Amino acid sequence: MTDKLLQIAIDTALKAGEKVMEIYQQGDFSQYQKDDLSPVTSADIAANQIMIEELKRRSPDIPIISEESDAQTLSQRSRWQRYWLLDPIDGTGEFIAGSGDFAVNIALVVDGWPAIGVIHAPSHQYTYFAEKGRGCFKRDANGKEDRLQVAAYDGKRSLNMAVSRRQALANVTQYLHEHISFEHIPFGSCSLKSCLIAEGVADFYIRTGPTGEWDTGASQVILEEAGGTILDSEFNPLSYNKRESLMNPDFIALGNQNIPWREVVKPYRCQRDY
Repeated sequence: MTDKLLQIAIDTALKAGEKVMEIYQQGDFSQYQKDDLSPVTSADIAANQIMIEELKRRSPDIPIISEESDAQTLSQRSRWQRYWLLDPIDGTGEFIAGSGDFAVNIALVVDGWPAIGVIHAPSHQYTYFAEKGRGCFKRDANGKEDRLQVAAYDGKRSLNMAVSRRQALANVTQYLHEHISFEHIPFGSCSLKSCLIAEGVADFYIRTGPTGEWDTGASQVILEEAGGTILDSEFNPLSYNKRESLMNPDFIALGNQNIPWREVVKPYRCQRDY
């Protein structure tokens, strides 16, 4: 049953990605600003509609939470044993800027934790996917699949930190211990940075600023199956569908668990009220 659901998630992400790329290549889209000042486009809305229609058709018994749809109240959601968690375009700013570093994200959350994750990067023609207990994989446009593993660590080399192209480096380096030697790798969307960690290109990523559970759901299982994890900025586990708000605290995406991460990143409390 779970294998079928993974295939549904992959198919849905690919279908939404085709629509996103059609709009992206035409360059004909509308742009808006949400209440939290984050951007949204007509491509986000179109992808959201495709994903919801496809998932309702193929898995009608599984409810859906999406960034671009109104969420039900916690009292309603808390009864769900499993649900789809969607981000139709992760990296809308990158979509608008034309960098290509955006992705379609789908997670299946089961008993409060992501069990399936799919991150499809339509511009790069890569699809990352994972299922709890069954590993993490990257598929290219030709259908070739590689199993992913976080980078090895011998305690000697510099660490590679994935960073945003659109955020001052000092915003994240302030949370590193002073003695840390690192290289930074600029890249686009939140979820694709986590994929860089899963495939061993980067070691970690610090995310400051507002994100939702849809930003981390697919990345969570992908990173865990590759040997990494995602924690909040105080090194506590994230939560899924446990609070009225679906917004995340600041978080850190981490690779090899043999790295003494508390000696790399300074734990800090995010002061925003979620």
